[in-house]
Amino acid sequence: MTPSLLSLLQSVDTPTVCNAIEVTEGKRGFDRFTRGTPVSSDPAARAMVGYARTAKISGAMPPTEAADVIKARRMDYYRYMAEAPKPAVAVIEDLDGAEAVSAFWGEINTTVHKGFGIAGVVTNGLVRDLGDLPEGFPVIAGSTGPSHAFVHVREIDTPVTVLGLTVAPGDLIHADRHGALVIPEASVASMEEAIGKLLETEKIVLEAARAPGFDFDAFQDAWAEFERRRT
Repeated sequence: MTPSLLSLLQSVDTPTVCNAIEVTEGKRGFDRFTRGTPVSSDPAARAMVGYARTAKISGAMPPTEAADVIKARRMDYYRYMAEAPKPAVAVIEDLDGAEAVSAFWGEINTTVHKGFGIAGVVTNGLVRDLGDLPEGFPVIAGSTGPSHAFVHVREIDTPVTVLGLTVAPGDLIHADRHGALVIPEASVASMEEAIGKLLETEKIVLEAARAPGFDFDAFQDAWAEFERRRT
């Protein structure tokens, strides 16, 4: 991923990237995106973009493994995040699913991950400390909650499923308040061109609709041109 592509991806929202992927593929039907309505810790934040660093956590019940095993794995997790090739996004599956109660993402953990250079996190788990999270580290979560409960790391660097999206370590992630998606490897090389084409195509309808005297005839003409050029 080039610096110019990274900058462009950070400047557009996830729905735009979703549409642009369809432009690169020449068809509709792209479906590697999250489902449902996530919680965004900062809806105004720019999109997070990076290669996935994955882990699985749990916290509704106390861990059954020995305390030294849990502690060692947690340190392995932080080392894994600290050593992530940049740009990177944390993608964390809470194995408790709908019964999740442990907010792994609060003021301390978000600040640590931001310090490691991670761009943000996507999780089906919980976020807390909403008034105290560091600026520039968005959290896209399944819900909010007040407690860390018995949260502990269960797996590191394995495929995860978060909000209906399966992510493998190293997948290229784009996420914002709308949710997250995986940019297919085959689409990366043509993403800049596709986003440019998409934005120009959308202007056909948007500029017509914003112009004085817009009516159905003007809409029909603009829409015909829009349909001719879009995917």
